[in-house]
Amino acid sequence: MKKTVIITGGTTGIGKASGLLFARNGYNVVVTSRDAAREQQVIEEFKREGLEVTFYPLDVTNEAQVEEVVNKTVEKFGKLDSIVNNAGISLGNAVFGKTVAEDLKQMLDTNVMGVYYGMKYGINAMEKTGGGTIVNLASIAGLNGLYATAQYNASKHAVVGLTKGAAIDYAKKNIRVNAVAPGAVRTAIFQGAIDAGMYTMEQIEGICPMGRLGEVEDIARGIFFLASDDNPFMTGTVLSIDGGYNAI
Repeated sequence: MKKTVIITGGTTGIGKASGLLFARNGYNVVVTSRDAAREQQVIEEFKREGLEVTFYPLDVTNEAQVEEVVNKTVEKFGKLDSIVNNAGISLGNAVFGKTVAEDLKQMLDTNVMGVYYGMKYGINAMEKTGGGTIVNLASIAGLNGLYATAQYNASKHAVVGLTKGAAIDYAKKNIRVNAVAPGAVRTAIFQGAIDAGMYTMEQIEGICPMGRLGEVEDIARGIFFLASDDNPFMTGTVLSIDGGYNAI
């Protein structure tokens, strides 16, 4: 039986690159987005490579919707082998005293509660069928403090905590829980920080020993590595994919 993966926020950036990689490796791929209008676009992108994808509209801040998507996936494909909790947002880049509480609330809803719901219902489904893998999207901001991003830092530190805690809970139940911590990657979130004037491209490239931004495919390969059966003894790990940033 083919393996099945759900990827939240899977129609753009790291999520889409991950979906394509899983599909190329024979998985049934389910991608989600809050923007239902993206369905046909992502289906066509997969089709151009001769690949298939299932799309479900999903707001990850809505617990009932997350549960429904997991249930529909299991009903359609028989089981859930992996879930990639990729959906996330970054708002209000500012030094701490200038931050807005509502920005933090929204990031906690999406970046933390959205991951929590995906983990909870993914784990519940996997327990019924003998196990599986979970990969969460953390960040170098979940391992360090970064300038003018304290609220985003807080949300991604929480993702690291959820990952490690759940990994311990299910270490003897064949459910592995890991995370990736991307560095500076060419995504809409980083472009938003540049557009807001918080950084220049030169500054972002300058914090990376490799002297360049990562590409979404770099992160997708790490996600697939953690989700695959090649790592049966790896759980509770936060895999840094950051061009050497954490080696400084």
